[in-house]
Amino acid sequence: MIAVIQRVTEASVTIDGRIHGQIAAGLLVLLGIAHHDTLEDVEWLAGKIAGLRIFGDEQGKMNLSLAEVNGNILLISQFTLHASTKKGNRPSFTEAAPPPVAIPLYELMIERLQALTGKKIQTGIFGADMKVRLLNDGPVTIIIDSKNRK
Repeated sequence: MIAVIQRVTEASVTIDGRIHGQIAAGLLVLLGIAHHDTLEDVEWLAGKIAGLRIFGDEQGKMNLSLAEVNGNILLISQFTLHASTKKGNRPSFTEAAPPPVAIPLYELMIERLQALTGKKIQTGIFGADMKVRLLNDGPVTIIIDSKNRK
């Protein structure tokens, strides 16, 4: 499971011309689920996301968590994070989980993040054509792979 986490001052996702999810300050999380991901990956990654200390304190150092700044999360599924470009110029997505595997893990991630943050997680719609807008703050972008924990 791969997460691209961006600290944002605002972010939204539009589907069919209508805003589906929207946050002010917080984290935009693009989530790629692989066919070999499990509940353990969800648990570990959700804990990392909720606990990341990437918001500025009074000295401007990245020292505060999402909870400490009362931030929110916009979670977007993105299978293209598992693109392989080893051969040719057309990416292969064979590592990405098919919907019957990915959707339940995506929904578990939403539930786990809600439990950890105590807030409703804003989302897109799995598999939809989405337009994501964001204002990256910093810019700060962190990539976490649940299979690379050491």
